[in-house]
Amino acid sequence: MNIKILSRSSSLYSTEVLIQAAIKRKHNVQVIDPMHCDIHLERSKPQIYYKGKRLNHVDAIIPRVGASSTAYGSSVIRQFEMMNIFTTVSSSGLLLSRNKISSLQLLSRAGINMPKTVFGHHTRDASELITQAGGLPVVIKLLESTQGLGVILAETSNTAISVIEAFRSLQKDVLIQQYIPESKGEDIRVLVIDGEVVAAMKRKSKNGEFRSNLHRGGSATSINLSREEEAIAIKAAQVMNLGVAGVDILQSRQGPLLLEINSSPGLEGIQNATGKDIAKAIIRYIERSVTY
Repeated sequence: MNIKILSRSSSLYSTEVLIQAAIKRKHNVQVIDPMHCDIHLERSKPQIYYKGKRLNHVDAIIPRVGASSTAYGSSVIRQFEMMNIFTTVSSSGLLLSRNKISSLQLLSRAGINMPKTVFGHHTRDASELITQAGGLPVVIKLLESTQGLGVILAETSNTAISVIEAFRSLQKDVLIQQYIPESKGEDIRVLVIDGEVVAAMKRKSKNGEFRSNLHRGGSATSINLSREEEAIAIKAAQVMNLGVAGVDILQSRQGPLLLEINSSPGLEGIQNATGKDIAKAIIRYIERSVTY
C-alpha cells in the first residue's frame, strides 16, 4: 500500500514512528509537506502535484497538519478526498477541531457534558461574560490556542477583564470557561482510533501551573477509563468526524467533562506513558479501511 504522511518534517517524533510502523507493516510510505503541494482544479480531474510531480497511486494519507498550516492543509486533505483517497483525518474534522467555538457548539448539541463556556465579542461585556461562565476564577482561551499556549487562569476580576481586553485589542477572540477546581491541574487524554479507545493517560501539571500539557512540563501516567469517560471520548470523535482524535477530559463532581478535541494528537507522550503502539494502530486502521 502507498501511504503519504502530510507533515512539515520527517524528524518529528509522531511522523517518525508512523514511518517506522508503516515500513514494519510492509507498506510504501513517503512524507510530504502539505505546504509544498499544488492543487490542480479541473472538471472531473482533481489532481495534486508535489514539488512539480503529480502524485499518483496513493492509497491513503495520514494528516499531521500543524495549527499554522490549518487553512491550506485542510484544502490539500480535501483534494485527496475529492480523489477518493482514504484519510485518517477528514478536512472538515480538521477545520472544526481547530476552531474551539465551532467544535464546542457541535459537541454540546450532541449532548456531551463540558465546562460552562461563554463566547462574546464586545469588550464592554467582559464582566457579564465572567458571571455567565460561573464566576471567578475563570479560564480564558484564545480560539486558536494549542499545547497550552494562549490559555490563562484568571483568579480576580481585574485580571480577567485585563486579559480579555488585551486579547481583544489584538483582534483576538477568546472563550471564557468555567474553572473546575477539583481537577487540581489534572486531565485525561484519550486516543480514539476508528471509533475505539486505544490508549488513555492522566496528565498532571507541574507545581505552580494549572495547565497539564506535557509541553508545559506536566507528567503523565496510564489510566483505566470509566465507561462514561470512554463513551464521551468515542462520541466526541464521531461527532467531529475524526478517525484519529485526541480527546481531553476533566474529572469533576459533575462527572467527566469534555475539555477539547485534537485532530493531530502528539504520539510521544501517550506512547511513553501507556506503552501502547499507537502508530501501529493507525496503520492497522488504514489497512481495515482501504479496499482495492
